[in-house]
Amino acid sequence: MSIPAPSLTSLESETGEKIYDRDFWLAYAANVVLVTANALTLHFAELVNYLGGTEQITGAVIRTGLIGALVLRLAMGQVIDRYGAGKLWTISAVGLISGLIWFTLIRSIGWELHAARILFSVSLAGMFTCSIVHIQNLVPAHRRTEVIGNLGSSGFVGMIIGSQAGDFIMRMGGDPQFKFYWLFGSAAALVVIHLALAIALTWNAPHERPSESVSALRLLVRYWPGPVVAVALMMGVAFAVTTVFLRRHSTLMGLGGIGTFFTAYAVSAFFFRIGTSDWSYKYGRHAMVMRGLAGHIISMASLIFVTREWHYIIPAVAGGFGHALLFPAVVSMGSGAFPKRYRGMGTTLTLGFVEAGVMISAPLLGALIDAYAETPGTRFGFIPMFATAAGLAVIVGVFYLSTAARTEDVDTVHEEDSIPLASEGAASDEVGSGEELPEPVLACQESGNAS
Repeated sequence: MSIPAPSLTSLESETGEKIYDRDFWLAYAANVVLVTANALTLHFAELVNYLGGTEQITGAVIRTGLIGALVLRLAMGQVIDRYGAGKLWTISAVGLISGLIWFTLIRSIGWELHAARILFSVSLAGMFTCSIVHIQNLVPAHRRTEVIGNLGSSGFVGMIIGSQAGDFIMRMGGDPQFKFYWLFGSAAALVVIHLALAIALTWNAPHERPSESVSALRLLVRYWPGPVVAVALMMGVAFAVTTVFLRRHSTLMGLGGIGTFFTAYAVSAFFFRIGTSDWSYKYGRHAMVMRGLAGHIISMASLIFVTREWHYIIPAVAGGFGHALLFPAVVSMGSGAFPKRYRGMGTTLTLGFVEAGVMISAPLLGALIDAYAETPGTRFGFIPMFATAAGLAVIVGVFYLSTAARTEDVDTVHEEDSIPLASEGAASDEVGSGEELPEPVLACQESGNAS
């Protein structure tokens, strides 16, 4: 299918809304730097292996970090809503720098590795959340999916730079520990640059503080995003495959590195993201979700047949297509289920579901690899792992098709934040037009996810 790729300028001229301004491009640059730093840490499994750990231990350490991030996400959302994104952004950046430096000092598998991973995961979660919350609060509601997607295209640029730089560092000769100094030290230096950009972006930024403090649990129950949660969890499974275990797959298969995969993934995702910028209000976000899941199914299944480094290109392109469509649609629907003044909580909870998918799947997929590592024909246990991931994506696709996708959805063309949070016992909630609607109807209108 040939899809015209509208430029950012043409999109603005069609609507008359100036959204690609200084703030957007500062956020774009900051995200490039942060994702580049994060991509350097894709070799974390190699660090665990160097310290004497197995694939299952790698998954367990990743899970520990994500549990910490998920627990603290509830507090993150409330901090952002009450004090704005800038303060948490700065604190998180300092935490990430500390976690990266800590990685270089660890010499064995133990509590320090788990603690450093928790600090890393919590800080990274805070920084990405603050970036997304800040930028979507600056644009009208019907442009949120588009802007989230276009801001996210910066991540693919960072992924290309970081994955190639990481492979280059790992190919250097000498002491392996020296390589990890370079990997995590370079990442820490990039986070310092990101912090400077974040401060410039949020300096004196206006912030509307909620008039009442509502618990995260109550907000989650009241504004439950619906079946899109299952898609967010599945995105986590795909991330676990590519960011946790793919490097070990390449090493054990003697393929030379993951730079080819992540470069093809990022390049294709970048162009797919720009080329599909208007799909949210042209075809609806449900269509984006179903096509994105199809991309992940093809990606996971085709990884089974990889025996040469260039074979990574096909699953990378399919995965890039899936990522390009799923991330903006899922974040838009998940966070959009919450009113603007609670958008910090809505965004952090939506991203938390993606992390929960990584947390749940990483140790299970690692155990699956270990269980079949010595079985002939399974290529070190990776074939059953890839097949399981593809099968899970099929199940989620069928579930979404039979639930949320049965309702019509396009990006809303109105603001949904004009009515205060209803008091206990109230039968209505905020909607864009100011009408009082029963909550099931509200769920369809605001989040596009009818249960």
